[in-house]
Amino acid sequence: MVGSVQAEEPADDWPKGHFPLPEAGDLIGEDYTVEARADVTLLDIAREHNVGYEEIRRANPEVSVWMPGEGTEVVIPAQRLLPPVPREGIVINVAELRLYYYPEVGEGETPRVETYPIGIGREGFDTPLGKTKTTMRIENPAWYPPESVREEAQARGEEAPRVVPPGPDNPLGDHAILLGFDGYLIHGTNRPDGIGMRASRGCIRMFPEDIASVFDRIPVGTQVHIIDQPIKAGWHEGQPYVQAYEPLEAQENGMSQLLEALTLLGQSADAEGQAMALDYQQLRGVIDAPGGQVVAIQPAPEPEPEAELAEVESEAGGIYEHLGLKQGFIDALEV
Repeated sequence: MVGSVQAEEPADDWPKGHFPLPEAGDLIGEDYTVEARADVTLLDIAREHNVGYEEIRRANPEVSVWMPGEGTEVVIPAQRLLPPVPREGIVINVAELRLYYYPEVGEGETPRVETYPIGIGREGFDTPLGKTKTTMRIENPAWYPPESVREEAQARGEEAPRVVPPGPDNPLGDHAILLGFDGYLIHGTNRPDGIGMRASRGCIRMFPEDIASVFDRIPVGTQVHIIDQPIKAGWHEGQPYVQAYEPLEAQENGMSQLLEALTLLGQSADAEGQAMALDYQQLRGVIDAPGGQVVAIQPAPEPEPEAELAEVESEAGGIYEHLGLKQGFIDALEV
C-alpha cells in the first residue's frame, strides 16, 4: 500500500470517486482514514466514501460491520490502478466489483475518470463478459420478474407478480440503463447494502445516488467493456505497482498469475519507457494474498558480491528481459 492520510477534502471540489486522468501512468486516488460516528455502521461509511461492502471489509478486518464505535478509525481504500484496457466509455471490472466511466469532455475540460462500487451476479448468475453498448435509458422502470424468479417463488409456495411497478419495492430502483446483452442492465437498487457484493442475477447494480449522477450523462451507444481482471499492474512516477483481488472463482495462484502481472507491467513500461529489476518474491506474495491494496513493488535486492546472480535468458521474449529478469523470478515461481 502506498500509504494513508488523514481525511481532508481535496484541493479541488471534485466529487468522491472522480479523478483527473493521469497524463502518464496508471494510478489514481489515495487511501485515507476517517473516524466513525456513534450512529453509523461500516456500510454507512462505505457508501458515504464511494466504496462497497467487500472493499470496506478487506480494508478494516477488525472493525465491526454494524457497530464500529464512535471514534474508531476506518480506512477508506480509495487508491486504485486503472484497468488495463482502453480508457473509453464504461469499463466494468467484475473482479474488483467496480465500474469506471471515462466521459467525453469538451475543449478545455480536464479528461477524467469516475469510478463507482457495484453489485454483480451471484454464483450461477454470472455477469456476462465482453464488449457491448448502452441501448436505452429508462427512468422509473417497471420490473418484469424473469422466469427463474417465478419458478423459485413457485417452489416456495408463493406466486411472483408479473410486473413490479416503479416504487420502493422495485429492485431496479429509479434508473435503468439497458445493455446490448439481452436481459442485462446497469440499474439502481432498493437494497443498497448489496453494493460491493455478488448479489444480483447478473445485472450491474449501483447505489441509487451514483446511477442518478451518471444517468443523464451516459449517451445511448456508449461502449461498455466488462472484464474479469483480478490482477492489475501499472506504473506511477517510475515506480511499479500491483493491485490484486481474490478471483471470482477459486483457483490456484501460480505461475500464470505471476506471468500476467509481469506482462501488464511490461505493457505499461513500454508505454512509459520504464524499466526495473523487480523483487519477484514480493510480487508473488501480493498475488498469493490478494487484499485489493495498491502495493509498490520494490527493486530486486542487491546480490551478495560473492554470490552474484546470473541473468536468465527468457524463452518468452523481451518482456522479462525488459523488466530485469533474474534468478529471483525463477525462485518465486517455485515457492
